[in-house]
Amino acid sequence: MSQILAAGHLNWDVTLRVATLPDPDGEARITEQHRAGGGSAANVASALAGFDLQAGLIGSVGSDPHGEMAIRELEAQGVDVSGVLTVEAGDTTVKYLVVDAAGEVMVLANDGVNEAIGPADVEPSMLAGAEHVHLTSQQPETAGKLIDLAHESGLTVSFDPGRRVEERAFEPLLDAVDVLLLNERETTAVFDGASDEALSAAAGPDRTIVVKRGSDGASVYTESETVHHPGFEVEAVDTTGAGDAFAAGFLAATVGGLSPGFEGTVRATDVDYEQVVAIANASGALAVKRPGARTAPTIDALAEFLAERTG
Repeated sequence: MSQILAAGHLNWDVTLRVATLPDPDGEARITEQHRAGGGSAANVASALAGFDLQAGLIGSVGSDPHGEMAIRELEAQGVDVSGVLTVEAGDTTVKYLVVDAAGEVMVLANDGVNEAIGPADVEPSMLAGAEHVHLTSQQPETAGKLIDLAHESGLTVSFDPGRRVEERAFEPLLDAVDVLLLNERETTAVFDGASDEALSAAAGPDRTIVVKRGSDGASVYTESETVHHPGFEVEAVDTTGAGDAFAAGFLAATVGGLSPGFEGTVRATDVDYEQVVAIANASGALAVKRPGARTAPTIDALAEFLAERTG
């Protein structure tokens, strides 16, 4: 089985649960703390490994204890971390995630080394054996190098640029990928509007656009079809990493051939997007039911959930 490679951020997360997010000059009592690996690319790789798929990671950490713990955790989950650069004397990026009772998240972060890996550090050998490369937020130059190498090797590419898409020079890259994943705010920023007609036109013959709508589900736009799925109503505990769990479900259903709770197998060459987006939404929905960024479900949990909700 070929790998799905995720490239981008690998962090160490400290999740602090509070009853309500404090106002300026206010204070909130911490009711629960959780420490574990995070980062959008690492979260996707971890989720894919949890789906029993071969997953690899390209990113960077520091040589500090946080970096060591993050690497050990991924290795234990079955993720190939040979593409992770360790920066000597560097500080691993630590993110403090403040989560209120409704599952809403506020993020604080230090200036760590999660973007220390640059174009010169990316070698063609890192993509050997891969079938697909999934990009998340990182240096635009590094993302561009990965796209070029993937295309040279005949690999498909997806890109989930994240909340900083408006601040970074990603635009030329967004046209060069096979699948573009955005939330509603990012979609509006990238395409100067988010109507079905505009997004279908933007998709074109060589690109699929996926819009993540949180509790309202998701939409998929191709040149020939538009698919909306309303999502699944669940009680949200923590929305951290839900978008990464969605992305992992989407990739598992298209590239990885995962079809829990459905008859037949989905492949990227013959995609039933009604089924794919249901799997992705289910993965995201189950992720918000538990605290932390690495809460994507197992195959069995996903199959059970889909059987209950779609049967």
